[in-house]
Order: sequence, then C-alpha cells, then structure tokens
Amino acid sequence: MDLSFIVKSFILFFTGVFLLRIAGRKSISQMTLAQTIVIVSLGHLIVEPIAEVSMVKAIGGAVIFVVSIIVVEYIQLHFNRFEKLIMGKSKIVIENGELNIKNLKKLRLTVDGLEMRMRNMGLTKISDIKMGTIEPNGQLGYELKEEAKPLTIGEFKKLMRIHSEQNESQDAEQNIFNEIYPNTPQKHPEYLN
Repeated sequence: MDLSFIVKSFILFFTGVFLLRIAGRKSISQMTLAQTIVIVSLGHLIVEPIAEVSMVKAIGGAVIFVVSIIVVEYIQLHFNRFEKLIMGKSKIVIENGELNIKNLKKLRLTVDGLEMRMRNMGLTKISDIKMGTIEPNGQLGYELKEEAKPLTIGEFKKLMRIHSEQNESQDAEQNIFNEIYPNTPQKHPEYLN
C-alpha cells in the first residue's frame, strides 16, 4: 500500500471533521435541504481525491461548500423572507383533533407516517392534539388540548396547597378544643343553642 495514499486519507478525514465542526452539528432529521446537500457533497469531495483527483481542489471545494452554508445560515438569520424561501414553512396536519388531509397530501405524508412521528413523541391519540404541524426539518410540532395536557409539578403543588388550606379551615371549625380559647366564636347547630 502506498504511504501517500494513507497520508491523503488521514488529511482528508481530519479536514472533513474540521469542516463539519465549522458547518455545525445536527442530526440528519434536523438538517435543512441546503445542509443536507453540503454534507453529501462534502462526502463526495473527500472521497474523490483518494480516487486520484487533486487533493487541493477537493479541500478547496469542501471549504467553498462550508462557507456557502455559513453564508446561507447568516442570511436566514437576518432576512425572514429568505429563510422561508430556503427552509419552507410549517404545515398544519392536525387541527382540533382532526387530520388535515389536504396538507398531508401536499407533504406526501401518509397517516401511518404521521402516526409514527406521534408515537416517537409519546402521543397516542390524534383527538388529543389541538394543533399539529410538520416542521421544515420534518419533525412533528404539537400542542395538546387542555384536557389532554399532563399535570405539571407546579400545578400539582398549587392544587395540594388549596386542598390543604380547605382541610385546615374545616379542621379548625371541627376542633372541639376551640371553645377553650378566648374570643373564639362557637359554631353549634341552631337546634342546640
């Protein structure tokens, strides 16, 4: 095996890792269309020099792709219209527990595909969802109906506090030792007064 081949492979590998770190870390499901194109192109460009194409050209091309994605992301941050053009908009697929078949067809998404996304999010019923969207990255966004939302710890503590206060006031009224304290009004049934 040729030593220059091994050295080229290592240089291209570490260049690819470095450029991908600059481009940003996202899983495939979170990538935009432009980012996916850059990643696929980088993979092709990095492998190409091993097949006897110029290593300098491959690294230069990879750098151009990474700089392009950084410029596109910068423009997206500052210009909302450009972001919508490149990324697209979220599409509503569930409204008030009902499927939006028209948007599912536009997205070429089957009900089974939607249900798969729901299961991945821990959702079990379409009827529990107030609003469900497919985001530009393909993920499911949702808001549950009021009756389907889980109870939070803060809400539970508030309920327990209210319950505790009610019990304390009832206990105070029923405590038979209250009559021995001065200035404590007595509450007896009228027929006993």
